[in-house]
Amino acid sequence: MSEVKIAAQTRTEFGKGAARRVRRDGKVPGVLYGHGSDPIHLTLPGHELLLALRTSNVLISLDIDGKSNELAIPKSVQRDAIKGFLEHVDLQLVKRGEKVTVEIPVHTEGELAPGGYLLEHVLNALPVQAEATHIPEAVSVSVEGLEAGASVLAKDITLPSGVALAVEEDAVVLQVLSAQAEEATEGEAEGAAEA
Repeated sequence: MSEVKIAAQTRTEFGKGAARRVRRDGKVPGVLYGHGSDPIHLTLPGHELLLALRTSNVLISLDIDGKSNELAIPKSVQRDAIKGFLEHVDLQLVKRGEKVTVEIPVHTEGELAPGGYLLEHVLNALPVQAEATHIPEAVSVSVEGLEAGASVLAKDITLPSGVALAVEEDAVVLQVLSAQAEEATEGEAEGAAEA
């Protein structure tokens, strides 16, 4: 787990116009909340934040106005739908040693059994509980030789030490489906058109 240091300033202006001015300066408006404290409205450097958010569940060490250092993890990131730039970020305050619930990506390894099978990701990310400073970047699952009807449950995934599932053990994470032939679909469509 990587820790990224970012300098942030508190915000006193709110609303659409203020947020646009912040973005025009190459910065991103954000909110830091958690531990029962009042939310802190922040302005964060856009480029540094964008680089930090490339790592899922990154631990961000915030230097707020040069006075206080806080640890946070991203909870919600809003991006412009067309241009992709950051519009707003919600950060959750965490403490060292504290357990947090996050979602980590599931990566697959290996090839399915021959026969044109399809792999469906029922859960693209696995909810887990881990110490804030030791969140794994991802988990890997072997799908080598799996055939249609096979599935990988949450309890089948090997997690690093100190990490626990935050979802039912019997939750389906991956399942293998048999591919449907296109010819059968075309034949059914022709039969329906004749009727």
